[in-house]
Amino acid sequence: MITLIHPTYFPSIAHYVVFAKSEQLMFEMEDNFQKQTYRNRTYVYGANGKLMFNVPVRHNKEIKNQKYKDIEIANETPWQRLHWKSLESAYRTSPYFEYYEDELRPLFEKRYTFLMDLNIDTIQLVNECLQLEIETAKTMTYEPIVSNMNDFRKLVVVKKEPDYGFEKYTQVFDAKHDFIPNLSILDLLFNEGTNALSYLEQQTIS
Repeated sequence: MITLIHPTYFPSIAHYVVFAKSEQLMFEMEDNFQKQTYRNRTYVYGANGKLMFNVPVRHNKEIKNQKYKDIEIANETPWQRLHWKSLESAYRTSPYFEYYEDELRPLFEKRYTFLMDLNIDTIQLVNECLQLEIETAKTMTYEPIVSNMNDFRKLVVVKKEPDYGFEKYTQVFDAKHDFIPNLSILDLLFNEGTNALSYLEQQTIS
């Protein structure tokens, strides 16, 4: 079945539970950008608990409803360097950080103009790390209701996120702050490595 989703920045584990059960991902390209969603943020597990990574974006005040695919990244701030340094400090002691860091680092060094391009690249890169083979395609028009695809665009919403009941796995700082569910897929990747895909396949989401 085809799954319709918003490309997000290093998607959440909930996204990847859906991806692991999909035959094809359809990227929603024609919606309007909304603030305070996973479109330009993700969460990791830092030494002090849940840590948000935010990709700064440039807002055009003259356009009321700006297309998501037209949103540009505000590269005046060294956000990539900050995110990479934070990832290193959070996951350097995790079992698999060193295993994946050479694959991931170039993404934090490449300069991106558009948020959408960055997000699609994060998904493609993580798919490779997970060895998750899945076809991708892009929408040509915006459809508020779809009948021929599984619509998981709702996963982009951060507020009032449900408890998906995902199984616990070992996290770097869980002795300090207990298990934190549904972080970025990077948290699962660095902690579970080659077991990450089988973990995803065993979880359910409706």
